[in-house]
Amino acid sequence: MDGLLLDPLVNLILRWSFILLFGLSALHKLRDFAGFARQLADYRLLPQGLVSPAAAVVVGSELAIACGLLIPATQAAAATIAAMLLAAYALAIGVNLARGRRNIDCGCSGPALRQTLSEGLLVRNGVLIAAALFCAMPTTTRDLGPWDWFMAIAAVLTVALLYTGANTLLANGPLLKSLTPDYD
Repeated sequence: MDGLLLDPLVNLILRWSFILLFGLSALHKLRDFAGFARQLADYRLLPQGLVSPAAAVVVGSELAIACGLLIPATQAAAATIAAMLLAAYALAIGVNLARGRRNIDCGCSGPALRQTLSEGLLVRNGVLIAAALFCAMPTTTRDLGPWDWFMAIAAVLTVALLYTGANTLLANGPLLKSLTPDYD
């Protein structure tokens, strides 16, 4: 064996999950592009004149990743670019956390849910980066049967529900913390 090979079912689950994640992410940014540009500006990492072009690059990158994961010849490159984009997001979040700027909207949940910056977002992005790198790995050549396709659909739906639940908990963390009595 020349190296570690990923089972094609695991690859399929990861790819479909990332297609869903990046496709929906780009869609919510396109629906309110001006709002996304404001969120990006709030990070205070770019000069004002570069915010709109950078926002367009982010949306274009997310769409390109989702499309690239659909095409067998570009899957590994798209997954690698996904990991790099997620690392850039984590870096932007980490810089602002280091600056003490927690109360800005991360821009990860779309217009429906404001989500302030937290260390939990860094952990979430670390898990997503690792998953994207796994998705970039070569796969074995085993054929997928009907049971595999059923499992892929069920797993992607489960991943989507778990991701949504975790994101909702991260977004509501400050509220939940304020409702918990301090016993110190």
